Amino acid sequence: TMGSTTDEEFKEKLLWNVKREVKQIMEEAVTKKFVHEDSSHIIALCSSIEACLSHLLKRRAAGFLRSDKIAALFTKIGKVNTTASEICRKVQEQLQQQAEITRQGSSAGRALQPLSAQAIKHIWVRTALFEKILDKIVQYIVDNASKYYEKEALMHDSVFGPILAALLVGPCALEYTKLKTSDNFWTDPSANELVQRHRIHGAHRGQEVSPGRRPALGIRKRQSSGSMSEDKFAASAREYVESLHQNSRIHLLYGKNNVLVQPKKDMEVLRGYLSLHQTAETLTLKWTPNQLINGTLGDCDLEKSIYWDYALTVPLRQIVCIHCHQRSDCGGTLVLVSQDGIQRPPLHFPPGGHLLTFLSCLETGLLPRGQLEPPLSSQKGKGKVFPKLRKRNSMARLVDQDGDGEEQIAADYVFRIVYPGHRHDSSESQQKCACPLHISVSVSLHTTSICPSIHPSNHPQCNGCFPSVSSIPLKMLCQNMKRQIVSRAFYGCKSKENLSLVNHNIVPPDKPCEASGGLSKDVWSKYQKDCKNYKELELLRLVYYGGVEHEIRKEVWPFLLGHYKFGMDKKDMVQPDAGGHDTSCEGGSTPTLTTVVTPAMLAPDERPLVEFDSPDSGLPSSRNYSVTSGHSQIMSSIEDGQSMEEDTTPTGLLEEQGGRDSLSEDKLCNQSMVYSCQLFCQCACEQIELLDTVALNLHRIDKDVQRCDRNYYYFTTSNLEKLRNIMCSYVWEHLEIGYVQGMCDLLAPLMVILDDECLAYSCFIQLMKRMSQNFPTGGAMDTHFANMRSLIQILDSELFELMHQNGDYTHFYFCYRWFLLDFKRELLYEDVFAVWEVIWVAPRISSKHFVLFIALALVEVYRDIILDNNMDFTDIIKFFNEMAERHDVQHILRIARELVHKVQTLIENK
Repeated sequence: TMGSTTDEEFKEKLLWNVKREVKQIMEEAVTKKFVHEDSSHIIALCSSIEACLSHLLKRRAAGFLRSDKIAALFTKIGKVNTTASEICRKVQEQLQQQAEITRQGSSAGRALQPLSAQAIKHIWVRTALFEKILDKIVQYIVDNASKYYEKEALMHDSVFGPILAALLVGPCALEYTKLKTSDNFWTDPSANELVQRHRIHGAHRGQEVSPGRRPALGIRKRQSSGSMSEDKFAASAREYVESLHQNSRIHLLYGKNNVLVQPKKDMEVLRGYLSLHQTAETLTLKWTPNQLINGTLGDCDLEKSIYWDYALTVPLRQIVCIHCHQRSDCGGTLVLVSQDGIQRPPLHFPPGGHLLTFLSCLETGLLPRGQLEPPLSSQKGKGKVFPKLRKRNSMARLVDQDGDGEEQIAADYVFRIVYPGHRHDSSESQQKCACPLHISVSVSLHTTSICPSIHPSNHPQCNGCFPSVSSIPLKMLCQNMKRQIVSRAFYGCKSKENLSLVNHNIVPPDKPCEASGGLSKDVWSKYQKDCKNYKELELLRLVYYGGVEHEIRKEVWPFLLGHYKFGMDKKDMVQPDAGGHDTSCEGGSTPTLTTVVTPAMLAPDERPLVEFDSPDSGLPSSRNYSVTSGHSQIMSSIEDGQSMEEDTTPTGLLEEQGGRDSLSEDKLCNQSMVYSCQLFCQCACEQIELLDTVALNLHRIDKDVQRCDRNYYYFTTSNLEKLRNIMCSYVWEHLEIGYVQGMCDLLAPLMVILDDECLAYSCFIQLMKRMSQNFPTGGAMDTHFANMRSLIQILDSELFELMHQNGDYTHFYFCYRWFLLDFKRELLYEDVFAVWEVIWVAPRISSKHFVLFIALALVEVYRDIILDNNMDFTDIIKFFNEMAERHDVQHILRIARELVHKVQTLIENK
């Protein structure tokens, strides 16, 4: 055997990523006639190839002490292969040029074009690709894989290795350019590029994009060796630098460069950028070393990456004291002391009154919840000044500015940050308030607005004991008001339909126990030993919140789909297996279809040539795929014709004999033969129509089966034949529905998990009881679209307004393929399993329309990208088609469950 199933699936996934990116690059080359060197597809392809080349690479080939495995592999191959040695030479030249650019700065940058960080990260594979010899190098590695790879590696595989080398022939034959032509500037960015942009900017920018937004600060991240932790660090570094901008969510109150900080005692003093940021709830102080902002680290200098450890982010809520020291030879020093008594590194301001300016901005930012104590003084013509203290106390140290007895001024200050109405001392906060307004005002917070004149902090008897009225209770009041408004709107907009979208009984994830672990093998074994151990609802709750462990899916899915009933013993389970499968299991094919003429049996010129629309377009098809004449109607018409032959003919003859005595016996015989011929022709025509209907459906099935998930390892020739048998059996039993393109997509995952023809047929019948309504004859698709419209109006009015304005695509036709196939073509195979089993159990736990909330969650995950790019109908279809098989399914399921709970809460708070 070739390793475990998990290893094979992992290698399949690696190769699948390469196939996907190669397809994108070839399509880009066809449409644009060129491919740009910095295209996101090029970067993704290089990353996918490196993952394949790094899989189970031997340590001696990867280098014992080298972090870059690809560089070590190419260098080792270059010693014995001329083609690879040429790549090594060119890569070294490029790296030397980049070092020269970094060392000489902008003067060298005019002559030499600097490479991006992503280009340097993938420079080995990228250079081989642009030199059009990557396929030859990979082929050499495949031919000599035993020298460099373990036996279970992808490159050592007799099938996967040659396929990878063959896939790279196409990209190595293309032309790549560094120039951006005029049509390139107008080309819409790919979905992957939009997501990357959002990850960089989305966390610290508003929902509205300002046209005059400042450009991003230059930042160089540490060189990644491929580990997930370093990638996350790089993302957080970018987000940190982006947060220094002013935007609609974060206001920049103060900013000053060249503020000195000594992070540690034994270190030199560093220059950095000090900034003060304000949001709706917080006030934050940040100091960033200039080396990070200026981008002077260099991508390969790992030692200087410790500068990120010196960056300061201080929430002002944690600070209780600010020590200010003024000296004549410098601009002043500021020390922050937190609640636990720890002092932050001193901040040394340059000369010029910058310390006073910072304190003035800080005092403004603290209002209205907090203030400095003592406050800064206001002096006519000068603005804010330090307070003048004439007596020496614990808050100031006095020095003589002049020796002639003039007024002394304070050079050192200690300011406290206080919040009126809020106690830092826990012992004081636990004391009961004797204020007569305490109860009355707290009640009025949830019912009406508060008059400023009766604010507890202004009342002489309250003595500031009321807990932060201006922040927490008012926020709760706004949230309660918003909840009430949305709830009433929810009830007012198609209330009956909305109320039926979710179950009114909320099933929590933590009662009676935490369900995030899902249905495990241990829990399922306990259930099998004694069915009374677990109730059916409890098992479904575990599946809903945590899914099913992969090892037991084959046993659990028949229960979830209704083939078995929970509580059945093994004897009862044998009976459902024995009954109802005769038509699909005897002889491996359907006996009832043995007399039917299939398209394969016809001559090539007599086979029906019918092309059908594909659900890939994302739009509902205008063509009716189903068969209008049902099997039952045809059979009943045949039986009626036969009974008419038996009953009508003699009666008619007797009547004519009684009414017309002159009718001869010859005429009676002739009429009888005419009636018989008419009935025979009618029956023959109906039989021909039945054969045509079956032949047409078989043609559709044969066409779809051959291309159903052909890249997935499971679907060998024998398994595709089983899939065809099941499909033919289902269509024969449901000829009134017929075969519709997409049914094979619904059957395929069942075949992969169950791996049993009879069991898969029965479970597919159960699945189609719901899914058949989504096909053109069912009429459920329009209901889905209407429900999506209602939900998004209530839950995300801003996004609904954008959809309405940009061509009004609130018809939600872009969700057509999602609902038709239960998101099967949007997700990877492993993710399809997880989503389907949650959909199956959701009717008992939360909602029988859970697919709506998954669709809504898919939209909500990318809502900021949709809003920022002002997408219209064409844009959103293109975006989701490109994002297929790239979604974070567990995140989407979590959001879908939260959306269901949100609607349930609206109903509960009516």
